Amino acid sequence: MENGASTKWRFEGNKDYNYNSNTNTKTAATLTVRALLNTLLDNLNQNDTRPVIPLGHGDPSAFPCFRTTSVAVDAIVDAVRSAYYNSYSPTVGILPARRAIADYLNRHLPYKLSPDDVYLTLGCTQAIEVIVSVLARPGANILLPRPGFPYYEAHAKHSHLEVRHFDLLPEKGWEVDLDAVEALADENTLALVIINPGNPCGNVYSYQHLQKIAETARKLGIMVIADEVYAHVSFGNNPFVPMGVFGSIAPVFTLGSISKRWIVPGWRLGWIVTSDPNGIFQKLGIVDSIKDSLNISSDPATFIQGAVPQILENTKEDFFSKTLDILRETADICYDRIKEIPCITCPNKPDGSMFLMVKLKTSLLEDISDDMEFALKLSKEESVIVLPGIAVGMKNWLRVTFAIEPTALEDGLGRIKAFYNRHAKKQ
Repeated sequence: MENGASTKWRFEGNKDYNYNSNTNTKTAATLTVRALLNTLLDNLNQNDTRPVIPLGHGDPSAFPCFRTTSVAVDAIVDAVRSAYYNSYSPTVGILPARRAIADYLNRHLPYKLSPDDVYLTLGCTQAIEVIVSVLARPGANILLPRPGFPYYEAHAKHSHLEVRHFDLLPEKGWEVDLDAVEALADENTLALVIINPGNPCGNVYSYQHLQKIAETARKLGIMVIADEVYAHVSFGNNPFVPMGVFGSIAPVFTLGSISKRWIVPGWRLGWIVTSDPNGIFQKLGIVDSIKDSLNISSDPATFIQGAVPQILENTKEDFFSKTLDILRETADICYDRIKEIPCITCPNKPDGSMFLMVKLKTSLLEDISDDMEFALKLSKEESVIVLPGIAVGMKNWLRVTFAIEPTALEDGLGRIKAFYNRHAKKQ
């Protein structure tokens, strides 16, 4: 019997879904990152003539050293000039793009995806919205990592899907606390989410840990939602391993995009991939639910879809290597300079993505009580933006991005050190 064939998967018998595309609905979690960063920007001292150092939001595209490859630019131009992509797109995405994404992912899988396993979305944010909405039903719950990416919680709440948080363990490289996962799960648990490489922690999970996650999911009869937006953005000791490798153990939704690896977050091209060689998603009606939800939502721009095959097939390895070299350098700068600032500590050197988490020691500060107050005063006094940890579920932590130009990063960390010296509790 194939792995997973005898497991009773929790979605069985429920082929309805609760989908609501009203993106104007405000929830606490959707406001957290964007609204907090906007609050910090609004808090800047307008008389400070120094450049603002953006350490709160992971968008390196503004910096010349992180520009996308000319292959991607040429692909967009060719797609527009061809006039082949001026029509409406099929709701699941155009076939050449879906085929190219399947082929791209197949390079690292032990089985073959087909274009029918790929669904194009308006960035990974829409992929999250669709998957969460498809799974939602009365009484159901989903397991989310803490710290994590708050849009999962936002869309879960919007779809009336209960959220339960399991901790990531900083002392173990931010691995999933699998004992906590087992303790949290019950007969109404449908799926657990992992983010690898990690946002906000900069972790990259080993093959062995991912296999344990898959085996735990199979034991519990739940699915895995693998957020791989930062796929292959790994530069430490652990190489990136796609969760889809373990799709024969437990069915996997793989969420991805071209945003981070190609440094084009504004292009808004993402995907949902069903990594499920045992066909469990099809049997449970989940595939039909994904198609139904995409039928009532917006599509990625057709000319960007048209450019995908050329982007995926023709980008040279030296472009990726250059990006990883810069991120490795800036990660080292960030990790080393943080050691010089007593009020913040980083438990692990990042191995991937574009972020790290630092613990804030408020006991060393004279007039700062928590992470939000720290971020507000830092923006006002030093024109440096960091994300309060409360936005990602970790009070009195901070998320810091190192995906900026190295000299700007040095400047920003120097300002944080000066800020600490000014606010340090007197001995």
